[in-house]
Amino acid sequence: MASFLSIDLITTDPNVRSGRPCLIGTAIEVTAIAIENIFNRHTPEELSADYRVPLSHIYAALAYYYEHKTELDDLMRKNDEIAEAYRAMQLGSRRPPLSE
Repeated sequence: MASFLSIDLITTDPNVRSGRPCLIGTAIEVTAIAIENIFNRHTPEELSADYRVPLSHIYAALAYYYEHKTELDDLMRKNDEIAEAYRAMQLGSRRPPLSE
């Protein structure tokens, strides 16, 4: 009989990053790892060194991302839309716009 084994390296906590999936014991979001790997072409080894986490955590984040790709891609898209709206309203900007 087969046994299912779990690697518990990804957590969610409503008090950490609004409950978005993170590497255990950190506030490093799974989506941050995926973005760095896919779009910025950083290798898992580079990410492990940059974020100072074990390589196994990076691979767990990437596995989690691909297992939940549709959901996490939607989350990233929504975050981009929110950021763009804030940029358009110049929220968080302490300086006047360079051109008007």
